[in-house]
Parts: sequence; structure tokens; C-alpha cells
Amino acid sequence: MRSILIGLALWWGWVVALPAHAVDPGVRYERIAGWDGTALGAVVITPQGQGDGPFPLVVMPSSWAVPNLEYVGRGKVLARQGYVVVSYTSRGFWDSEGRIDIAGAATVEDVSAVIDWALANTPSDPARIGASGISYGAGVSLLAAARDPRIRAVAALSGWADLEASLYANETFSKQGGALLVVAGTATGRPGPELAAATRLILAGRGDDAVQGLLPLIPERGAVGELAALAESRPAILLVNAYNDSLFPPGQMVDFHEALEGAKRLVMVHGDHATAELPGALGLPNLAYDEVGRWFDRHLRGHDDGLDAEPPVHLYSQRGNVAAYADWQAVRATEVVHHLGAPRGLLRPTGAMGSTVAPAWSHRIVTGLPTLAHSGTVMISGFMQGLGVAPYSWIPGVSRLAAGVWEGAPAWHARTVAGMPHLRIEVVPEQADTSLFAYLYSVDGLGNGALISHKPYSLRGATPGRAQTVEMRLEATHWEMPPGHRLVLVIDTVDPRYGGVSPLVGGVRIGSPAQLGIPMR
Repeated sequence: MRSILIGLALWWGWVVALPAHAVDPGVRYERIAGWDGTALGAVVITPQGQGDGPFPLVVMPSSWAVPNLEYVGRGKVLARQGYVVVSYTSRGFWDSEGRIDIAGAATVEDVSAVIDWALANTPSDPARIGASGISYGAGVSLLAAARDPRIRAVAALSGWADLEASLYANETFSKQGGALLVVAGTATGRPGPELAAATRLILAGRGDDAVQGLLPLIPERGAVGELAALAESRPAILLVNAYNDSLFPPGQMVDFHEALEGAKRLVMVHGDHATAELPGALGLPNLAYDEVGRWFDRHLRGHDDGLDAEPPVHLYSQRGNVAAYADWQAVRATEVVHHLGAPRGLLRPTGAMGSTVAPAWSHRIVTGLPTLAHSGTVMISGFMQGLGVAPYSWIPGVSRLAAGVWEGAPAWHARTVAGMPHLRIEVVPEQADTSLFAYLYSVDGLGNGALISHKPYSLRGATPGRAQTVEMRLEATHWEMPPGHRLVLVIDTVDPRYGGVSPLVGGVRIGSPAQLGIPMR
């Protein structure tokens, strides 16, 4: 608590020390009672010189481990446009009392309590209420919209709808992401019993045990379980996510968007968790927050700038070009199937990716050995990808002992991968537990591969020696490939980002039928 008070004092001292013309007179700090009386630290921002209102209200729960200062810059922009904004610290963090309950019922009910307070203490319009946040604030905003029909519009950035699919994709624990979350939560807040137990296990290297302990709680912690309630209240929902989000991968948000009814929009950009929208949260010009502004203007203020006529799915490439689709079915319709052939060659056996079905084949790789193929480092690699620099691997140096490699023919014209590649392979494990990691690269003539997409998949409790079909969707992307590049698929059994279960020097056979569907433009 002492560090929290010091931090707030430093911030407040910085604000009052600014020249008078730089201080927005509509900004004030408040202590707001949560649903059970727990005090929440909040910054309230109200329009000035725009009449008496009432004004549309936007409630903004803070991200995990971040205080209410997070949205002050954007809140001022919104207030100048005629919104009342309440940016508050989520329960258990920084200057808000209580315990961190991992988006539990208390945290979600706090959103409604903040709405109640704002309606009673600011010139807010009860018929025009929105909720918005980044990361933890995004997931909480979606859950609150399902439980409070007063919320008519949501803008969720770098959020989640399914925590299991986010942190335990295909039964593979996100080791780096999980560690980052628990360390940040412990350093900036007061963990509740569930988070405290998970923290102890994760820091002891028992990530799988931590996930197993949380799995019974997960269904009520994600908006994917609230689709019926959302269909009844029908808030307008905007989802903005990064392709290489290392905490909440975008595939689960694609599924959520497809299942939603009513007004909805999905915008995907390059970057990592919360990096694409960070400048916008500070009040700077920003694509993600331009989308937020348009969304609230349309659904809370009734302004129509043509948003309704636009396709609801927008995929931005690393060069800033956008591909727009009516829905994800239209994205899938561009898929081109590449059949995988037997890896051949003495020193570096490599398979072909072609348009015709190859004769039956099987190829063994050794498990538990790292290769040059990898998904990058949590937060860092995705941020660099947002700048156009993807994680790189030198494909000729990828160990063929520990990985299967398949390559397509180079194309002498520009191509674009836009969507979610779909891999189907036959697998024969030699042990009960094995993790597989699939990577799709754009590779130049020298063998330098830029990672386009990847996905983990763990076989657990398998029968050794028994063949089974593995299907996995790699994460969504929109990557523009230069002329002369070829597509390369790598499958290995170790990735430093994840807590895999591959035994050291075990084995797994990969074989036909095998194909990779790649959405191409």
C-alpha cells in the first residue's frame, strides 16, 4: 500500500505542476464504492463548455496490473468529443481495495456499480452507456455487457473471450505468458486465493497443475459462455486484437466474433498484447482507437459516417494494407490446399508442399530437442512484428533430426496470406505425452524465414504406436510476401514460450494424409 500511495502522490504532483492551460478542468480523482462497498480508485473526466448534458458515458476498467491512469489520455480525447469517462483501477490492483479474483463475479459487478455512481454523480445519459478496456479491462467489459443490459456498446482491445483457449491452447500451457501475468499481478496488487495458488505453482515450474486448478473456474470468466445473454441484450461489440498476441491469441476472438449476434466488428493488426493500441490509450493518434471512437460515435451518439456499410471483418497487413470481409466464412473461402509430401534428402530431408496428393509416407522426428524454429519471446517478438520485423529463423539450419520441414515453390509475384492456416496431419506418438509446434514461414532465397503464424498442440494420454489425426488452426495473420519468397512449414516438439510435455529423446512419426490449407490473396 505504501508504494501505491507514493505512486499516486507522484502522479498527482506531476499533474498539478503542469501549466494551467495543460490541465483539463474536467479531470478529477474519486473513490467509488464497488458492488460490495470495496473502494475503487477512479479518474473521472467530464466534458467542459459543451452544455449541461446529459452525455454518453464510457466506463473503462483498467488492464491487469495497470492503474486508472491508463486511459486518462484517451479519456480526455473522448471528453472533448462529448463523453463522460470513468477510468478506474480494477479490484485488487494499485489504489483499488479488495483482492484480485481473475475476472470473477465481484470484478464484473464493479462495472455496474461504477455505472450507478456515474449516473448519480456526473451528467451521464442512462440510455447511452459504453464499456471499454484493454486486456483485463476488455474481458471484464464483455462480461459486464452480458450481465448489465444498460451497456449498449463495447470496445474490447487485446481481450479474451475464452481463457482456456488463450492460456492453454490445444492443452499447451503458455509458460512465458502465464509467468508474466502472475508476476505482474503479485507485484502490483493483492492476489485472491485462486491467483495466489496458481502463482505458487507457476513459479515452481508446475504450469500444468496451475491450469488444472483454474479450469473449473474458467467457464464463468469468459464471454464465450455468455453468448445467450449477449444475444438477448444485443450490445454493439467491437473487437480489436493483434495477430501475435502472446497472452490472448486472436483465434479465440475470431470464434467469439463469429458466434455473436447483432452489431459487431473485428479488427486485427500486427503487434503483441496491448502494444498496437498503447499510443491511442495515451491520447495519441492511433488506428485501434480511431476504430473505438467511430464505434462509440455510431452506437452511443448516433453519428453515421458509413460504418454500417463497411464489411465487419478488417485484417491489416504488416504494411498497413487492409483486407475487408463480410465474415470469417469469406476469409476461409480464399484457402488454398497444399498437400505435404515425404521429406527426402540425406543431410537435410525436406518435404514438398504441392497441389497434388503425395504417395503414403511416414517420417520420424526425435522429441524434446530444440531447433532454430521458435515462436519468439512473449511481448517482445510481437511488438517487433508490429514494426514489420517478424521472428526470424534460418531454415537450412533447422535440425531435421528434431523437426519436419516442408517447403513450397518460390513465387515470382507478390502473394498474401490472410486468415488462419489449417493443418491436418497423421501422427503416431511413441509415448503418451508429446507436444507439437507448427510454424509457417515466408522464406527468401537465402533461407531466412520470417514467421507468419504458429500454433502449439499437445497429445496427452495417447496410446503409443496408435495413429491419430491431428488438426490445428494456426493463428490469424495478414502477411504480404515479397516476390521470390516461398512458404515453409516446420513442425518440432519444443518451444521456449510454452510448457510442452515432449520427453527428451523420445519420438513421434508424422505422416500422410497430410495437408496445410493456407488462405491466400
